[in-house]
Amino acid sequence: MQFGSSHVLAQGYSTGAGVPLRELALVLLVGCGTTFLLTGVVRSLMLRRGHLAVPRERDVHTVPTPRLGGVAMFSGVVMAVVTAGQLPALTRGFPPVTPDMNAVLAAAFVIVAVGVVDDLYDISWVVKLVGQVGGSVLMSLMGLSWYLLYWPAGGGTTLILDQVQSTVITVLLTVTIINAMNFVDGLDGLAAGLGLIASATILVYSLTILHDQGGTVSAYPPAMISAALAGVCLGFLPHNFSPARIFMGDSGSMLIGVLLSAACVSASGRINMALYGPADAVALLSPVIVVLAALFIPLLDLVLAVVRRVSAGKSPFSPDKEHLHHRLLRLGHTQKRVVLVMYAWVAVAAFGAVGAAVFPPGITAMVFGVALMAVVAITAVPLWRENAQRP
Repeated sequence: MQFGSSHVLAQGYSTGAGVPLRELALVLLVGCGTTFLLTGVVRSLMLRRGHLAVPRERDVHTVPTPRLGGVAMFSGVVMAVVTAGQLPALTRGFPPVTPDMNAVLAAAFVIVAVGVVDDLYDISWVVKLVGQVGGSVLMSLMGLSWYLLYWPAGGGTTLILDQVQSTVITVLLTVTIINAMNFVDGLDGLAAGLGLIASATILVYSLTILHDQGGTVSAYPPAMISAALAGVCLGFLPHNFSPARIFMGDSGSMLIGVLLSAACVSASGRINMALYGPADAVALLSPVIVVLAALFIPLLDLVLAVVRRVSAGKSPFSPDKEHLHHRLLRLGHTQKRVVLVMYAWVAVAAFGAVGAAVFPPGITAMVFGVALMAVVAITAVPLWRENAQRP
C-alpha cells in the first residue's frame, strides 16, 4: 500500500467538455426502451416454454409467474452502453482512456449467466457465490477496481492500493451489494424500484462532480453506468410492479447489484477529490456515503438476515420469511404499500447523502428531517389504526 497526497493524484486526470446531459439522457432512454420492449418478448417465451416461478412457502406471490426478466434488463444495459460508445461526448469514458465500461459489461455477463442458470434450474448457493466472486474478480482484473482510499486525517491523504488489496476490496463490496439486492427482491417492483432510486442518486452525484470539475473524464463511467441502470430499471418496472407479469429473477437482481457496485467503485476510485477542502469531510467521502445511503435498506436487510440465520445455525443463504418486507406485511401494510414505504426509506436516505454534497447543510438537514418524520409516520400507520380500533 502506497501513500500520497490527493493533490498529486489530481495531476493525472484530464478533463472533458462539460456535463453531457443530453447524451446521458439518451443512454437512459435507450436502456429504458430496450428493456421495456424485450421484457414482453422474454415473458412470451417463458410462457410458451412453461418456465414459471411456482409459489413457494416463503414467497408472497400466489400465481405462477414467468421470470428471467434479467435477460431483457441485461440487453438494455448492453444497448445503452453501445449507444454511449457512439456518442462523441461519452467516448472519453471508454478504452483506451479508461477500461471501466468493458470491465463492467464482462462482469455483468458472468453474473447474469449465473443468474439465468439459477432461474432455470435452482443451483445451490455455493455455486452461485462462486459465480459472483468470479464475476467480481474479472471486473477488478480488467481494470475496474477500488484502488484509491481517501483518509481525511492529517490534512488529507490518499491510500493507493496494490492489485491484490484492490481486488479483495472490490470483490467484497460487489458480492455484498449483489446479495443485498438479491435478498431484497421479494415483492413486485421492489428490487427494480430500489435499483432505480440508488442509480439515480449515483447519477446525480456524478453529474455534480462533472459540473464541479469541468467534465473530468474520471466521472464519465459512473455517470454512464448509473444512467444505463436507471433506464433499465425504469423500463422493467411497468412489467414488474404489482401485480407483476414477470419477475426479474436472480439474473436481474444480481445484475442490479453488480452495476451499482461498479458505479460505486468507479466513482470512489477515480473521482478527483483534490478540489474539495480537507475540512469538508462529508464531501470528501461522498462517493462511499452516497452509495451506502442509497443501498441502506437492502444492506440492512442483508446484515439482519445473515445474523439471524447464522445465530440459528443455518446457512446465511438459507431462505426465510423474516426479511424487512415480510415484517412490514405482517405489520398490516399491503404489498403495494410495503413497496412504496421501502421506496420512501431508500429515497430519504439517498437524499440525505447526496444532498449533503449538493445543497447547503442547513437546507439538507431541514428537508431530511421533515422527510424522515413523514416516512416514520407512513410506516407506523397500521399500528395507529390498530390502536384506534381497540376498545
